[in-house]
Amino acid sequence: MKSLRLILSNISYFAPSWVFSSINILIGTWILYIPFIKLKFNLDDAQIGFALFFSALGLLISIPFVPKINRKIGVGKSTKIGIILLAIVYNLPLIATDYFLLCGALLLIGLFSGFTDISLNALTSQIEKTTRQHFMSAAHGFFSLGGFIGAGIGSIYISHFSNPKIHMLGISFFVILTSLLLSKNYEELKGLELEKSKKNASFFKNIKPLFAISIIAFIILFNEGAVEHWSNLFLFEVVNVSQSEAGFGFIIFSLTMTIGRFLGDGFSQKIGSKKIILYATLVSLIAYFFIITSSLYLSVLGFGFLGFGLSVIVPEIYRIAGKNKEIDTSLAISIVSGIGFVGFLVGPVLLGTISSLSNLVMSYVFLATLISIAFCITLIGLKKKY
Repeated sequence: MKSLRLILSNISYFAPSWVFSSINILIGTWILYIPFIKLKFNLDDAQIGFALFFSALGLLISIPFVPKINRKIGVGKSTKIGIILLAIVYNLPLIATDYFLLCGALLLIGLFSGFTDISLNALTSQIEKTTRQHFMSAAHGFFSLGGFIGAGIGSIYISHFSNPKIHMLGISFFVILTSLLLSKNYEELKGLELEKSKKNASFFKNIKPLFAISIIAFIILFNEGAVEHWSNLFLFEVVNVSQSEAGFGFIIFSLTMTIGRFLGDGFSQKIGSKKIILYATLVSLIAYFFIITSSLYLSVLGFGFLGFGLSVIVPEIYRIAGKNKEIDTSLAISIVSGIGFVGFLVGPVLLGTISSLSNLVMSYVFLATLISIAFCITLIGLKKKY
């Protein structure tokens, strides 16, 4: 909790952490209106899935360009500009007049999501290195917190009002206003310069140390995406609970993930990134054994353990990427986050395919197998100094 106290007591750490929250406040609000979009354009699930693909495409397109922009204007200004533009473009899907404009709007959301996310993680990594204070994990905890805020406020709003455009516009205005007020605490940060000899080194030689952590990022975000989309269905179809109880798994998963991220920095400082990833993957693996028992209480407990396990791994991956002295921080993070995000996108799809060919229990066995692979890669592929 030391890092959480640091964030709450020091505006220099709270300001970038609030950007993490702001991103997920926007996401949490937008997600509430996907059914509205579906009805508005009379779309089926396949058409919704194709439209959402454009946000993923936009993010992947942004990856090669963000490091160059960060080097030119600085990670601080990039983060400020990114979150403001992201808040604006999140209004576009709700005012789109046809399906093609909807896809275009989601493409822009993906572009500015990638720009903001990569810039923000590079900014957080730089602050950690210059101040020698660990707060990456707690900052990601604020991302989880933002989802609760966005979905919570949205649920209350929807129960009393029915104007999605006004709701999204109000949330966007709130995000922009808070960003303008807080950005003065980080917007002048430029990014750490590499030595000239290392700048001229071979690109492929420089990214070689990132391969292991990129694969781990892919596996962990694959799991996060799969659990986010399939936890409710697992409890409903496999454990045979009611629809009102089917959300228990994801609720406890989200809660323990938030708490785990607030605690993660302290553990990281004590035992290092390699050990924390090893322990976290073991906890996650044990969690899957609880989940696949198909008992309500054990499965929900398993989702809780899984939240704790997965919570600290991605922040540690970004921390390791940021420590790489042979490659620009924003480029390192863009590579790792890009590969990881591919996992987040394909996870739900592949899990559904496995479930249709076999069953949902086997899908979760597959997720446990991937976690075992992540453990082995961490054990063998990461250096002891991490």
